[in-house]
Amino acid sequence: MAASPKKILILGGGFAGVYTARSLERLLRADEAEITLVNRENYWVYQPMLPEVISGSIGLTDVVSPIRRLCPRTRLVMREVEAIDLAQRSVTVSPGFRPVATVLTYDYLVIALGNITNFYGMPGMMENAMPFRTLADALAVRNHLIHALEEADCEDDPDLRKKLLTFVVGGGGFSGVEAIAELNDFIREVKGNYQRLRNEEVRCVLVQSGERILPEMAEPLAVFAQKLLRKRGVEIILKDRLRAATSERAILKSGVEIPCKTIISTVPSAAPPVIEGLACKKDKGKLLVDSGLCLEGYADEVWALGDCASIKTAGGNTAPPTAQHATREAATAAANIVAAIRGGSKSVFAFEGLGTLGSLGHGSAVAQIFGLKISGLLAWFLWRSIYLFKLPGMNRKFRVSMDWFIRLLFAPDLAQLRMTGDGNIRNQHFEAGDAIFNQGDLGDSVYVIRAGECEVWRDGKFLAMLGAGEYFGEMAVMSDQSRNATVRAKSALDVLLIPKDDFARLGENLPAFAEVFREMAAKRGAGA
Repeated sequence: MAASPKKILILGGGFAGVYTARSLERLLRADEAEITLVNRENYWVYQPMLPEVISGSIGLTDVVSPIRRLCPRTRLVMREVEAIDLAQRSVTVSPGFRPVATVLTYDYLVIALGNITNFYGMPGMMENAMPFRTLADALAVRNHLIHALEEADCEDDPDLRKKLLTFVVGGGGFSGVEAIAELNDFIREVKGNYQRLRNEEVRCVLVQSGERILPEMAEPLAVFAQKLLRKRGVEIILKDRLRAATSERAILKSGVEIPCKTIISTVPSAAPPVIEGLACKKDKGKLLVDSGLCLEGYADEVWALGDCASIKTAGGNTAPPTAQHATREAATAAANIVAAIRGGSKSVFAFEGLGTLGSLGHGSAVAQIFGLKISGLLAWFLWRSIYLFKLPGMNRKFRVSMDWFIRLLFAPDLAQLRMTGDGNIRNQHFEAGDAIFNQGDLGDSVYVIRAGECEVWRDGKFLAMLGAGEYFGEMAVMSDQSRNATVRAKSALDVLLIPKDDFARLGENLPAFAEVFREMAAKRGAGA
């Protein structure tokens, strides 16, 4: 009798996760393993080109590729990872349309969840600073920049107009430098389209905690980048960092305050909460792995890759969070998973790096390849050629090439894509017989009845009829447990839906609000 296929579960859809799945598809037969990848989006983002989305040099969807096409044999689960149980070999992911917990089991696990922006200990940053890590972030930044220009063009107050035309970027690594370069080029090029802004001064500020920008590159290249950016009007503040923010200004650690309406942060980063909660060995918050990228204490069972892992090369150097390292880590992990399934020798991660590239916008870049240091137009040509070559799929290569060609001929687009909704707290309508939720579902929302009636059932027994002005669903939300009853519309029903996070936030800030629901939950619990 043939052995059942092994279950391989990959968490994360970045370079490390997607390339692990692609490598496994090449190395393993379909009857040997079932590959599942969990990611919150159904696409993979080509991160090196993300800054060009800000300026519109590349179309929004041209930097992404559908994971289902990149990994046709891999099952994609488009959910958030909520918990990892290493002892039980299971992973809990967020609910979908139905509020029911989903648990995935595995024989082999790959953790490649990357990092998140962490504003802990930085007052006001969460509310007033925009992170720059994802495609959604890039779109939000672009929309905000255009909105700031539109508002500045309408504004008569010179002080407010000055704030609207001041843009601050925190972090002088690759992400920060490329973001400020694209932002600066974009703003200065398009402000001529605004009649009242043509003679207005634009202030673009880059804040870096170190003694120079681009610490990943050789000093001569970093100095070249600093001089070029300053020549193009970028103000660079060194040996300082963002400490706090308000809606009116960025506050630096040195005490300097920059009046502005735009703050973009590429730092600091931290491991996702699900990583922090794992009871395993870590190095400065990152998962500690051995030379074969196995999680310490979980040999031939769990591998950790990318930004969330602490990885050393054969030379003892720390592997930086770059695409070229992530793809090699993926190849090493895939080879070792195959060895665990079939038997055989294990691979060791020994890649030291081929070099680094950084775009400075406007036909200039810096490059450090095989020991050669290149800057200016030649480095920019290399940057575009190498990344275009590495972009998977002829479809995307053609699209990006055409984007660059069109950008040479025409000015950037100024259309703002408004994508804001009406908020999380919203109205919802049900018809008679519709189930609002079922017994056993997760408690994800509280409901307030605006009009109509609904029935409450438990274990097939009728409990109560609720009408306008009454509410339900608070017990499961407040106790963080599953629903203990089924609620079904008796007639046409209109409710106000308050999601769990918003309900908790209201309770934290309005004690009387929380007390009303606690009392009702206690009464209903006593009568259960």
